[in-house]
Amino acid sequence: MKLSNTERYHFFPPSLAHFADRSARGLLVTPENVSALVELVAEQIAGFLDFSQLTALNRSFLSETLREQEADLVFRVPFRNPTLGEEMLIHILIEHQSGVDKQMGFRFLGYMYNLWVAEQQRWTEADVPTPQRRLRPILPILFYTGNTSWNLPVSPVSAIDVPEALTPFVPTFEVLLLDVKHTPPAELTQTGQPLGWILTVLQKENTSLEEITQTLETALQHLETLQASHTEQHHQAILYLTSLVYHRRSPAERQTLIQVVDAYAPTMEVETMLQSMAEITYQQGIEQGARRTSIENTLAILNTRFPDANLQTLTPVLEAIDDLNRLKQLNIEASVVDTFHAFEERLQT
Repeated sequence: MKLSNTERYHFFPPSLAHFADRSARGLLVTPENVSALVELVAEQIAGFLDFSQLTALNRSFLSETLREQEADLVFRVPFRNPTLGEEMLIHILIEHQSGVDKQMGFRFLGYMYNLWVAEQQRWTEADVPTPQRRLRPILPILFYTGNTSWNLPVSPVSAIDVPEALTPFVPTFEVLLLDVKHTPPAELTQTGQPLGWILTVLQKENTSLEEITQTLETALQHLETLQASHTEQHHQAILYLTSLVYHRRSPAERQTLIQVVDAYAPTMEVETMLQSMAEITYQQGIEQGARRTSIENTLAILNTRFPDANLQTLTPVLEAIDDLNRLKQLNIEASVVDTFHAFEERLQT
């Protein structure tokens, strides 16, 4: 049965406030799109990295400061040539506010510091030999979708009033910037990657119906040329563009724009994707709720049985466990172990 536009709309989160962050996060979780982004802002670096082995870091690995940043994505990716090192981190910060933030370089400095501190903690917990304790380099990228042109360098220097004689003592590093709204479309699409064509439509999100329709159709024409092996990329692109239409255009315009999308993606394909997205979101919500409940129950049991124990050290360890069955087993063991130390030992096995 074909879904009406109103029925389709219900598949998307009702809050528009977080669309820019969440939609960009949805785009930038696949290796192909992360690779395309790095290629856009640092072509000379992209060739050194094996994006087929890209891994998103579990947010529980991050410090509390980073976990609070919904618009942050952190990945690790190995070098193709082992002589360059083992791997590096890619930290993408998604920013959509129209105002240019002079503190952005300072914010990046704090995030990078927290990532390195987390690495040091991992060394201690894993008892990594001292000669192997080498911090991984971090590639910082600002993915900016605001309407105002970003006309300042992304550097801690921008946030510090310092005389020229003291500039050597100010931390300096380069942050790669993609100013989506003010990058010429020809530059966005020069690599031929789907991400670039999607971003050309995002550039037109607030323009006339005629402009966004023309840009949308051009982007879909290029996306249609994707090889069969890139089906998942095509599906993701269609889903993003459909979501953009529903969240950024008026109800009166949606019918016209969705007809353009449907012309390049069969209606049943779109509806199947929407239904799959709803099912995945529902299941993820259930699992996350179950994980949280299991962790809270385990801590409550331990607090009751061993009131003098320091439970703060356990919370990040438990949150780092993705396996729900493992968390359930630990919940049981919290009820039967003789000592708090015995539970800590079970937690490490």
